Amino acid sequence: MYLVPTQVFLTRGVGQHRYRLQSFEAALRKAGVAQQNLVQVSSILPPKCKVISREKGLTKLIPGEICYSVMARADTNEHGRMVGASVGLAIPKDKNMWGYLSEVHGYGMTQQSAADMAEDLAAEMLGTTLDIEVDSNQAWSEKEQVYRASGLIIRTSNITQTALGKKDLWTTVLAIAMFILDAER
Repeated sequence: MYLVPTQVFLTRGVGQHRYRLQSFEAALRKAGVAQQNLVQVSSILPPKCKVISREKGLTKLIPGEICYSVMARADTNEHGRMVGASVGLAIPKDKNMWGYLSEVHGYGMTQQSAADMAEDLAAEMLGTTLDIEVDSNQAWSEKEQVYRASGLIIRTSNITQTALGKKDLWTTVLAIAMFILDAER
Protein backbone atom coordinates (compact mmCIF):
# COMPACT_ATOMS: atom_id res chain seq x y z
CA MET A 1 0.00 0.00 0.00
CA TYR A 2 1.25 3.46 -0.89
CA LEU A 3 0.40 6.55 1.13
CA VAL A 4 0.27 9.19 -1.57
CA PRO A 5 -1.91 12.21 -0.81
CA THR A 6 -4.45 13.13 -3.48
CA GLN A 7 -5.45 16.49 -2.00
CA VAL A 8 -3.93 19.22 0.15
CA PHE A 9 -5.27 22.31 1.87
CA LEU A 10 -3.61 25.21 3.66
CA THR A 11 -4.60 26.47 7.09
CA ARG A 12 -3.19 28.64 9.85
CA GLY A 13 -3.77 29.63 13.45
CA VAL A 14 -2.56 31.64 16.40
CA GLY A 15 -2.97 30.77 20.06
CA GLN A 16 -2.13 32.35 23.38
CA HIS A 17 -2.06 30.86 26.87
CA ARG A 18 0.07 30.98 30.00
CA TYR A 19 1.37 27.48 29.13
CA ARG A 20 3.23 26.79 25.90
CA LEU A 21 1.40 23.50 25.21
CA GLN A 22 -1.99 25.16 25.64
CA SER A 23 -0.90 27.98 23.34
CA PHE A 24 -0.02 25.37 20.69
CA GLU A 25 -3.39 23.64 21.23
CA ALA A 26 -5.23 26.96 20.82
CA ALA A 27 -3.37 27.61 17.55
CA LEU A 28 -4.31 24.13 16.29
CA ARG A 29 -7.95 24.86 17.17
CA LYS A 30 -7.88 28.14 15.22
CA ALA A 31 -6.41 26.21 12.30
CA GLY A 32 -9.25 23.68 12.61
CA VAL A 33 -7.00 20.64 13.09
CA ALA A 34 -6.74 20.17 16.88
CA GLN A 35 -8.70 16.93 16.70
CA GLN A 36 -6.12 15.30 14.38
CA ASN A 37 -2.98 13.31 15.16
CA LEU A 38 -0.47 15.21 13.05
CA VAL A 39 2.59 13.61 11.52
CA GLN A 40 5.03 16.11 10.07
CA VAL A 41 6.54 15.24 6.72
CA SER A 42 9.01 16.98 4.46
CA SER A 43 8.40 19.14 1.46
CA ILE A 44 7.14 17.20 -1.56
CA LEU A 45 3.75 17.93 -3.11
CA PRO A 46 2.86 14.65 -4.87
CA PRO A 47 2.11 14.60 -8.60
CA LYS A 48 -1.58 15.25 -9.35
CA CYS A 49 -2.24 16.34 -5.74
CA LYS A 50 -5.14 18.79 -5.95
CA VAL A 51 -5.13 21.95 -3.83
CA ILE A 52 -8.55 22.35 -2.22
CA SER A 53 -10.04 25.04 0.00
CA ARG A 54 -9.61 25.00 3.76
CA GLU A 55 -13.37 24.72 4.18
CA LYS A 56 -13.60 21.66 1.93
CA GLY A 57 -10.51 20.09 3.49
CA LEU A 58 -11.78 20.43 7.05
CA THR A 59 -14.94 18.50 6.13
CA LYS A 60 -12.79 15.55 5.04
CA LEU A 61 -11.06 15.10 8.40
CA ILE A 62 -12.09 12.46 10.92
CA PRO A 63 -11.38 13.18 14.63
CA GLY A 64 -8.43 11.12 15.83
CA GLU A 65 -7.24 10.40 12.31
CA ILE A 66 -3.50 10.30 11.65
CA CYS A 67 -2.87 13.11 9.18
CA TYR A 68 0.29 13.97 7.32
CA SER A 69 1.21 17.64 7.23
CA VAL A 70 3.92 20.14 6.49
CA MET A 71 3.97 22.54 9.45
CA ALA A 72 5.77 25.76 10.28
CA ARG A 73 5.53 26.79 13.95
CA ALA A 74 6.98 29.54 16.10
CA ASP A 75 6.44 30.31 19.80
CA THR A 76 7.38 33.18 22.07
CA ASN A 77 6.75 34.27 25.63
CA GLU A 78 8.42 37.67 25.13
CA HIS A 79 6.11 40.69 25.19
CA GLY A 80 6.14 42.52 21.85
CA ARG A 81 8.24 39.94 20.00
CA MET A 82 6.94 39.22 16.49
CA VAL A 83 6.67 35.54 15.56
CA GLY A 84 5.90 34.23 12.10
CA ALA A 85 5.18 30.92 10.41
CA SER A 86 4.58 30.34 6.72
CA VAL A 87 4.23 27.41 4.33
CA GLY A 88 5.01 28.09 0.68
CA LEU A 89 3.74 26.07 -2.26
CA ALA A 90 5.11 25.71 -5.80
CA ILE A 91 3.16 23.70 -8.38
CA PRO A 92 4.67 22.61 -11.70
CA LYS A 93 2.77 22.95 -14.98
CA ASP A 94 3.27 19.23 -15.67
CA LYS A 95 0.73 17.48 -13.40
CA ASN A 96 2.83 14.30 -13.53
CA MET A 97 5.70 16.12 -11.82
CA TRP A 98 5.97 16.73 -8.08
CA GLY A 99 5.87 20.17 -6.55
CA TYR A 100 7.37 21.60 -3.40
CA LEU A 101 6.28 22.92 -0.03
CA SER A 102 8.53 24.99 2.22
CA GLU A 103 8.37 25.93 5.88
CA VAL A 104 9.50 29.27 7.27
CA HIS A 105 9.34 30.08 10.97
CA GLY A 106 11.09 32.65 13.04
CA TYR A 107 11.17 35.97 14.79
CA GLY A 108 10.96 39.58 13.66
CA MET A 109 9.48 38.82 10.23
CA THR A 110 6.49 40.70 8.92
CA GLN A 111 3.61 38.79 7.38
CA GLN A 112 4.79 39.84 3.90
CA SER A 113 8.46 38.96 4.43
CA ALA A 114 7.59 35.49 5.81
CA ALA A 115 5.14 34.89 2.93
CA ASP A 116 7.65 36.00 0.30
CA MET A 117 10.40 33.86 1.81
CA ALA A 118 8.17 30.75 1.89
CA GLU A 119 7.08 31.16 -1.75
CA ASP A 120 10.65 31.93 -2.80
CA LEU A 121 12.00 28.78 -1.13
CA ALA A 122 9.32 26.50 -2.60
CA ALA A 123 9.76 27.99 -6.09
CA GLU A 124 13.55 27.75 -5.90
CA MET A 125 13.44 24.09 -4.87
CA LEU A 126 11.07 23.32 -7.75
CA GLY A 127 13.00 25.56 -10.12
CA THR A 128 16.29 23.76 -9.50
CA THR A 129 14.53 20.43 -10.17
CA LEU A 130 13.31 21.85 -13.50
CA ASP A 131 16.75 23.32 -14.36
CA ILE A 132 15.52 26.90 -14.21
CA GLU A 133 18.49 29.16 -13.55
CA VAL A 134 17.77 32.12 -11.27
CA ASP A 135 20.10 34.43 -9.41
CA SER A 136 19.47 33.55 -5.76
CA ASN A 137 20.49 37.10 -4.76
CA GLN A 138 17.52 38.64 -6.61
CA ALA A 139 14.41 39.74 -4.74
CA TRP A 140 11.45 37.33 -4.78
CA SER A 141 9.44 39.65 -7.05
CA GLU A 142 12.21 39.46 -9.69
CA LYS A 143 12.69 35.69 -9.38
CA GLU A 144 8.92 35.15 -9.54
CA GLN A 145 8.88 36.72 -13.01
CA VAL A 146 11.64 34.37 -14.21
CA TYR A 147 9.79 31.32 -12.89
CA ARG A 148 6.52 32.39 -14.52
CA ALA A 149 8.23 33.24 -17.81
CA SER A 150 9.74 29.73 -17.92
CA GLY A 151 6.25 28.27 -18.38
CA LEU A 152 7.26 25.34 -16.16
CA ILE A 153 5.85 26.56 -12.84
CA ILE A 154 2.10 27.15 -12.95
CA ARG A 155 1.54 28.62 -9.49
CA THR A 156 3.08 29.64 -6.20
CA SER A 157 1.20 30.53 -3.04
CA ASN A 158 1.54 30.56 0.73
CA ILE A 159 -0.30 30.49 4.03
CA THR A 160 1.19 32.75 6.69
CA GLN A 161 0.45 33.64 10.29
CA THR A 162 2.20 36.28 12.40
CA ALA A 163 1.49 37.64 15.88
CA LEU A 164 3.02 39.75 18.63
CA GLY A 165 3.90 38.16 21.94
CA LYS A 166 1.88 39.26 24.98
CA LYS A 167 3.01 39.85 28.53
CA ASP A 168 2.87 36.72 30.71
CA LEU A 169 1.54 34.54 27.86
CA TRP A 170 2.93 32.13 25.32
CA THR A 171 2.03 32.99 21.74
CA THR A 172 2.14 30.27 19.07
CA VAL A 173 1.70 30.75 15.33
CA LEU A 174 1.17 27.91 12.86
CA ALA A 175 0.99 27.52 9.11
CA ILE A 176 0.07 24.06 7.87
CA ALA A 177 -0.37 22.16 4.61
CA MET A 178 -2.71 19.27 5.44
CA PHE A 179 -2.66 16.22 3.19
CA ILE A 180 -5.75 14.16 2.40
CA LEU A 181 -5.02 10.58 1.36
CA ASP A 182 -8.38 9.52 -0.04
CA ALA A 183 -10.18 11.76 -2.55
CA GLU A 184 -13.38 9.71 -2.19
CA ARG A 185 -14.10 10.95 1.34
